[in-house]
Amino acid sequence: MKKWYAEEYEFKVTVTGFLRGEHTEHYCRNGEEIGDEYSCTYGCPVNKDGYGICSKTMMMLYPLMEAVRSGGDLENLGGDGKYSKTIVCPDGCVMFRLTATPLGNTNFHKGGFWKQD
Repeated sequence: MKKWYAEEYEFKVTVTGFLRGEHTEHYCRNGEEIGDEYSCTYGCPVNKDGYGICSKTMMMLYPLMEAVRSGGDLENLGGDGKYSKTIVCPDGCVMFRLTATPLGNTNFHKGGFWKQD
């Protein structure tokens, strides 16, 4: 892969808790533990060991990440800040906190990066 565009935001996803007990064995196939962190700019979030976040959870994260990239405010979607929101995985097992950090780079569409010279 040859990443050529400097993204506008970095995203961090942190496991903050469980809805069913003290562990995820027999509930979560990804084996999440409280404090696990995933990060990305545009691609799917990965942890420090290179493992990706649950694909079901990514289906929930992607629209939120796109809302931020489009200038949206996550408070308008139930977040506790412009750049943060807690979600529960689709299986109802794991709670995650999504946090976006602006990097100060130009927006992909407004900057015309999609145009070919």
